[in-house]
Amino acid sequence: MSERIASPDAASSDTSRSSPPDSSLMSKTRWMIRATTQWTPAFALAVFLFGVWEVLVRAMDIQRWLLPAPSGIGQELWRSRSTLWDNALVTGEEVLIGYGIAILVGIALAVAISYSRLLERAVYPFVIASQTVPIIALAPLLLVWVGPEQTSKIIIVALITFFPIVVNLVDGLRSADRASIDMFRTLGASRWQIFLKLQAPSALPFFFSGLKISAVFAVIGAVIGEWVGGQAGLGWLMQVVRPLFKTELVFASIFVLSAMAILLFVSIVLIERWALRHYPHGDQA
Repeated sequence: MSERIASPDAASSDTSRSSPPDSSLMSKTRWMIRATTQWTPAFALAVFLFGVWEVLVRAMDIQRWLLPAPSGIGQELWRSRSTLWDNALVTGEEVLIGYGIAILVGIALAVAISYSRLLERAVYPFVIASQTVPIIALAPLLLVWVGPEQTSKIIIVALITFFPIVVNLVDGLRSADRASIDMFRTLGASRWQIFLKLQAPSALPFFFSGLKISAVFAVIGAVIGEWVGGQAGLGWLMQVVRPLFKTELVFASIFVLSAMAILLFVSIVLIERWALRHYPHGDQA
């Protein structure tokens, strides 16, 4: 009879061997496969376009100062990596600080506008009017008012990026279901509780849409500020080397700026995936 009774240790070892694999590992693997599949067409198209660019430049014997080949730009990226890195740090600092200020100002304005019709009528026209002034015309004035330091570039980044955040967040805060709001009020919820438990979660997808739009504009704003009156940064570097016909370095700077914008955009997307992981269809964003 003792031979027929399995020991507890043997039973536990059989159970551990038959247990399913870690679900978190499986989900991460699925996410990596899905992300790779999503980005493969873009990568293939980029390789094709760079290949066509390389072939045309070599076949037509275009001068390097007029239009360099991608291979030459890659060599310049490596050759000038120290210069590009130092100036990228300056531009990146301007982008992050200005972008952070735009987020804080945008949230404050959106909450105020969505809560008060009086503030909406008073403030919203000025928010819209701020985007009708060309930044390229405002940048020299900021240079005179605050000097050629980074402050003027940070202000330009904040001005050019806060508008999409405000508009999207206002729409998001007003998208909360009216019946749900009435139910919260019936149950005795305060205005702050309604905002925290209902309106803010409903506005998150709209908020992240505004952040993704502003992420690209942030890099553009920093470059415009550096063009007008910078002392360092990738925009300033392009302005300095362009009259010297160092076109490869200009293109290398553009590539670094594009990489910065893509990195900022992808970072927002990853944060959005984490923040909206419990939303319906949030994994498809």
